[in-house]
Amino acid sequence: MRAEGAGRKPKLVFLDRLLVALVHLRHQLPHAMLAELFEVDRSTVSAAIRQVRPLPAARGFAAPDRPSLRLKTLEDVGAYAEAEGVELRLDGVETQVRRPQAGRPGRRAFVSGKRKQNTIKTTTFSDGQGRLLLSGLVRPGRIHDQTAVCTEGIAEQFRTRPGVKAKVDADYLGPAKEFPDQVGAPPKKPKDEACDGDKRAWREHGIGSPRRGSVWSTPTPSSASGHPCGDSLDAAIPAPRPIS
Repeated sequence: MRAEGAGRKPKLVFLDRLLVALVHLRHQLPHAMLAELFEVDRSTVSAAIRQVRPLPAARGFAAPDRPSLRLKTLEDVGAYAEAEGVELRLDGVETQVRRPQAGRPGRRAFVSGKRKQNTIKTTTFSDGQGRLLLSGLVRPGRIHDQTAVCTEGIAEQFRTRPGVKAKVDADYLGPAKEFPDQVGAPPKKPKDEACDGDKRAWREHGIGSPRRGSVWSTPTPSSASGHPCGDSLDAAIPAPRPIS
């Protein structure tokens, strides 16, 4: 055991360590890049983030327009969304990390099939204006977003709270099918043999970030031919708003 305050003095004062952690959490900059910016070793940045990160996590996220209310768990977000009538935006953020040490159990679990890199995924929740409500539920990059819905208790929130509604991206088609009245997803990517109308509708309206408040709907049949490959699409995509 070592007395408090003993040992090597940190190269970064607390204010700098706090700034490093906040920049990393906000912009997802790699530790090596932050080390170059602050002219320290990468291990110093990693240690600073490791020390500071639990502090805001324990504090929780302030609910928009209600700073006295803190959201710390997934259950808090579900209760807040149901009570306030907030439509959630659910998304997974993928961040590149260093390759796990050789021989470590589960090393391959960090290899993302989508990005072909070693990553971790963080599930984030926000409201329709893009204001963050909760960011956590970290998992290795190989685990798919739909798997996380079942294993992290997200599906249980929709099941036990019928008033909770959310908009998701194409990676969450499973919950959209299981809870069609609560979860809205963009149109599924059409196959190669699909008509040009479906492909154009998917390109223009089927891709978007749920944290920016995109609203999706399905293509409507053309009034001229009655064919399901109509060119019209009833959708409204508001301009992104800054996070406050």
